[in-house]
Amino acid sequence: MAYERFPPQILPMGSPSGRVPSAPPGTIFVTGPEGGYAVPPRRYTLLFGRDREDVHVPVGVDDPTVSRRHGVFTRADTEGDWWLVNTGNLPIELPDGVLMLTGHKRIIESGYTPLVINSSKQRSHLVEVRVVDGDDRHPRSTSSAETTAPETVYALSPQERLVLTALARRYLEGQDAFPLPLAWEDTARLVNASPYATKSWTFRSVANTVEDVRERLRRRGVRGLTRDEVGEPVGSMLSVNLIRELLRTATLNAQDLELLAGQG
Repeated sequence: MAYERFPPQILPMGSPSGRVPSAPPGTIFVTGPEGGYAVPPRRYTLLFGRDREDVHVPVGVDDPTVSRRHGVFTRADTEGDWWLVNTGNLPIELPDGVLMLTGHKRIIESGYTPLVINSSKQRSHLVEVRVVDGDDRHPRSTSSAETTAPETVYALSPQERLVLTALARRYLEGQDAFPLPLAWEDTARLVNASPYATKSWTFRSVANTVEDVRERLRRRGVRGLTRDEVGEPVGSMLSVNLIRELLRTATLNAQDLELLAGQG
């Protein structure tokens, strides 16, 4: 089959590997709970999200916390890569635990990649992606417009948001595959350099602010925020778990980086 003549194809729900057609290298197969879509290696934009009438692959159609257009796969030409952009409100979780936030962009490598949208309604929505490489000609199916805000969005004061944005800067920028929180001293320096800081911050006051937020979330039933739950050595895991909870619920998002605008 010449890929120049291979049109986009709609895949039926639950297509087993034997029923998915052979495809040229670079073809992408995206499958959700209601079926999927296949596109050969060419310039194309493929959408997935809640709005069944406005996307190629519906996902989370009965969950208002999933965005109408939650994600976009794009390819510039026949020789390029497939890119994923999160255009939704909630993060998209990758297999290695990395959270793609709103606006984050990432190349989808050849092979199988499961994507998960974790709803604040304690539901998870799976989107399965397969990009055919030269040794795999038989893939296996395995807008941000009008999105209802997640039910579990934690209230933060302006100064708490500033501190936590600085602490989670590497996560929000989306440039590191495995980001870590900033050290307390670096967080304090970043907060003090912000035009939105209302006082002088030290590493201790930053740590106390983060602890206050962590304790509030612990009282609301969030797990992994105490030393007993994490176990020794604790390291930075308490801050990591706090940041991931704030990102998962879209309490923090990449737009909060505007609080640190102009800082290197």
